[in-house]
Amino acid sequence: MPDPYGHRALLTSAMVQGYRAVPGEERDRLRRYLEAVVAVRPSPVHTAVAFNAVYFGYDIGGDGYGASPLRLDDFPVITFGGSAPALPVGAMVCVATGSDPLYAEIVHREGAHPESGTLGELPAWVSGAPLGAEGPGAPGDGAAGTRRELLVPDLHAFGPALSLSSTQLHRLRTRRRWINEDGHVVVDVRYPSPEAARRDDLTAYADHLLTTARDQLLSPFVPVSLAALVGGTHDDDLRAGLLGLLGTVRDVLGSSPLLRTWRDYAMTRTSLADCWRDTGPLGGDDLRSLASAVERAATPPKRRYGLTAPVTVYTAVGPRLRGFPGATERLRGVGYAAAVCRANLALADVVQGDSEQGLFGNGSRITLDDAFEGGGVWRSHHPGAEEEPGDPLAPAGRGWTSTLPAPSEPDHAQEHDPVDLPLADDASLGTGELLRSDAHEIVWRAPLRLAQLMGGWFPLHPYVVEDLRLSHDVRSTVRLELDHVGGAPDTEQVQQVTAELGDESARLTGIAWPSDFFPGLVIELRRLRGGTVIRLATTRLKERVQVGDRETGHCYDPQVLTREDVPGSDRHGDSSAGLTPRQLVMRTVRRCGLLTLDGHALMDRSQLPSATYGRRPARPQVAALNSAVAELLTERLLEPALGSRDVWGQPHFPPREGQRTIPLIGYRPAQPRVVRPWGSSDADGDGLQAVQLVPGHLRRLQPGCSPSEAQRVAFRDHCRRLGKADGWELPHGYTFVTEHTRGH
Repeated sequence: MPDPYGHRALLTSAMVQGYRAVPGEERDRLRRYLEAVVAVRPSPVHTAVAFNAVYFGYDIGGDGYGASPLRLDDFPVITFGGSAPALPVGAMVCVATGSDPLYAEIVHREGAHPESGTLGELPAWVSGAPLGAEGPGAPGDGAAGTRRELLVPDLHAFGPALSLSSTQLHRLRTRRRWINEDGHVVVDVRYPSPEAARRDDLTAYADHLLTTARDQLLSPFVPVSLAALVGGTHDDDLRAGLLGLLGTVRDVLGSSPLLRTWRDYAMTRTSLADCWRDTGPLGGDDLRSLASAVERAATPPKRRYGLTAPVTVYTAVGPRLRGFPGATERLRGVGYAAAVCRANLALADVVQGDSEQGLFGNGSRITLDDAFEGGGVWRSHHPGAEEEPGDPLAPAGRGWTSTLPAPSEPDHAQEHDPVDLPLADDASLGTGELLRSDAHEIVWRAPLRLAQLMGGWFPLHPYVVEDLRLSHDVRSTVRLELDHVGGAPDTEQVQQVTAELGDESARLTGIAWPSDFFPGLVIELRRLRGGTVIRLATTRLKERVQVGDRETGHCYDPQVLTREDVPGSDRHGDSSAGLTPRQLVMRTVRRCGLLTLDGHALMDRSQLPSATYGRRPARPQVAALNSAVAELLTERLLEPALGSRDVWGQPHFPPREGQRTIPLIGYRPAQPRVVRPWGSSDADGDGLQAVQLVPGHLRRLQPGCSPSEAQRVAFRDHCRRLGKADGWELPHGYTFVTEHTRGH
């Protein structure tokens, strides 16, 4: 069975480029290990937890992370009932107690809104509500805020040597002071911005590893260091490589025939089958009862006369499971995470198998409305036929939006005029990523957006706003210093700009952006606490790169660049008027296509005409678009790809088994970075690999063996390259395998 500290490293340089770049042999080796991890873990394994297992060295023999030389003192401490910074699934923590500390891995988290009913009923406005929402249609001030969350820790993840006995845990559960009666931790989680609260699990975990758990991530004691895999310690390289690894792990889990997944959670098919055969609490009978109850929740009683009014019911899975007789013991510890995932998967199977895009025979429409609150909120609406169909498993947040004022109807586009496509993810025009906040300074980073470039403004981080309000008026002048090395000669190094600190989104206005600034350019800002200067800097790349039509020598966000730096968009405006068919095609694919982490955009080719013009255009226009697509494919500015379409009409990439295959057109902004310069270029891993670069990594020794002095010296050099001033000696029981090539 493969082992993270075994003779062959499970993580390789190819994996930072994503699943498709990994040779088949390496995929299979990683898949076998992850299947074994899912089989032995007592709860469903989230992608972040699976990454932890392979990156930090989880021993499937029973010791868990206890056999890995992790530094427990690096773990953040959480206190039951208190407040805490955001702790995503996968975070390794220390749960405060009155005596012995509890070391744990967060394996599940969900919203724990106090208005959840005992049988899972939930007020409509809670489902899909943004951070800081105060009630129906009351979104709050939109600034930083807190959210009540339930964290499920695996208290046995670090093996028996670092776990409390069953008697000790029972005592802690009974006291309900450090953990609740179920062994869970409920905390008020602080978020610096609403955008941070909306991040998906994997992005949130990557942020956590690169900030709070940075020492843990860059530890020289992990099986294979991320810095070695990406070839450096630059923040942008580490982030791109980490997101690539997380994506590879997710796709490897999804490709296993032995596993089933619910969103980012993986379970064995064997455990699911055992659950359905179980006649006890939360077994097959209770799951069928739950599905039936959700299906009938909104069905009005039969009346002899008159029409019934529409009915909508929101059911939170977690609280609803607690209502089944005998369920209490099954929901203790990590058993709660298992029960919630199985229940959601059962509901999803019923919706996919027994309905038409969520519409059931009794006239009700069942959809997933919120994937986070209460373990998942399902919406039952009758009559469902009157609603526009869509993907019933894509959380729509209709509960919250139903309490907002109805938007005014937009004007319909003219039949023969191209549509000005809206910017994707406009809600993420936020404060960016907090890099550091201490007694001396606040540092944050964010990509420049098109609206900011056009308007000459940039958002302020809430921590900076709070500090500025102590000494500045609501509207005051501050000094902005630009550090744009290698940039345009027209760069104004020092500018006097306005800080608007009102209740609305706080920002700097009146900025004269240099002429070579573009949407997606990553900007880092810092302010000394109590100071009057804000420093704004860009980061140079090691070499200039060509990204689509843009050449740059500075760090950029590939997703923002793809979406917003399109034909017809610059600092002077954003319009499709006057564009050629080629430019219209590129604009539409980049604005409407499925966006990947590295900035690729993939679009269903059959939808291109309607997406470009808003409705079916005239035949000459369709012919012109098709001709433009052919030219762009020939010139390799676009590339063909294959996807699939599900029963609800939603496209997917890569194509899913059992679905109808459809042609896609893809925009690739830049060639991927070459990490293995002598390796095979076969993306699917089917070709013969000539020479592969293997980064330096740790390997567990057999009992009684010890490393040579040469390997001890090599490990010290490895630590120096990681910038580690401590941890110079190899941990006991391990040796260091130096960087080498494999193959011929």
